[in-house]
Amino acid sequence: MRVISGSAKGRPLKSVPGNGTRPTTDKVKEALFSMIGPYFEGGTVLDLYAGTGGLGIEALSRGMEAAVFVDMEQKAIDTVRANLKAARLEAQAEVYRNDAGRALGALGKRGRAFDLVFLDPPYRMKHADELMVTLADKLLLNPDAVIVLEHESGYTYPEDIPGFVRTKQSVYGEVTISIYRYEAAVPEAAASGKEVNDESAN
Repeated sequence: MRVISGSAKGRPLKSVPGNGTRPTTDKVKEALFSMIGPYFEGGTVLDLYAGTGGLGIEALSRGMEAAVFVDMEQKAIDTVRANLKAARLEAQAEVYRNDAGRALGALGKRGRAFDLVFLDPPYRMKHADELMVTLADKLLLNPDAVIVLEHESGYTYPEDIPGFVRTKQSVYGEVTISIYRYEAAVPEAAASGKEVNDESAN
């Protein structure tokens, strides 16, 4: 594996030891970034099931300003840190060992918000749509944030998830990439063009 493009182009990335992590192949990664970018002018990315950290590192290399990496496994965390150092991007990253749900709760309390989120949970887990709703409920997404969901081709997520619209989907053998856009709810007063009078609440 390697960084495909951007400031860290060509730098090799380590795999997580053992068979517990399924890294995104360079071919799928390149196709994925062609779908969502391929380059960025700032913004913050969340790599929630980071594994090697390859997706978040690629996003940083291609112009994202900052990244948060989360994984439950210590071997994955060690690999993410090593890969960030190899790519010389560690100054732009935060790395946490935590369960995905707890991590979202902690990030929400800190007032974090993201422009791009990678969700690549183990294939046995079929609740990525619930995680997306949690991201929205905890105000962790900026308007028009992009969610990249990687899942097995034998399982289909809804085209419309509350608060999200699927904009693209591509199948690469056993892997499917589904791209969703977050559509933040517009307050009723703003939607109707009415001004909100602060005094009316007193």
